[in-house]
Amino acid sequence: MKNLFVGNMSFQTTEADLRALFAPFGTVTRVHLAMDRETGRARGFAFVEMPNDAEAAKAIAGLDGKEVGGRNLKVNEARPKGEGRAPERGGGPGRSGGGGNRGGNRERFSNEDYREAARQPREPRW
Repeated sequence: MKNLFVGNMSFQTTEADLRALFAPFGTVTRVHLAMDRETGRARGFAFVEMPNDAEAAKAIAGLDGKEVGGRNLKVNEARPKGEGRAPERGGGPGRSGGGGNRGGNRERFSNEDYREAARQPREPRW
């Protein structure tokens, strides 16, 4: 069972289009088209599952770089979650989940470091 990543797709591409595109190379078990939660539109990539590894390799060789809908597809074997991907936004293992630079990351920067430091006298403002 191979899971294939299909990227750089036209936003108008449907699941039926992908099934038809991959059908000449072998059986397609499942097609998952990534959709934007807020707008409901396609996000431009999908995952296609094929049961036979040899057929999946033929599909990668035949479709990677092929122009579909005015865009060159990027087809390769999908990597498992977490491998070679950008870090999750919510805070996975080892993350504080503070939300970027909004004050949630206390380990990196804190005012406590400066409380004990000797203060320099300030110039008067006039």
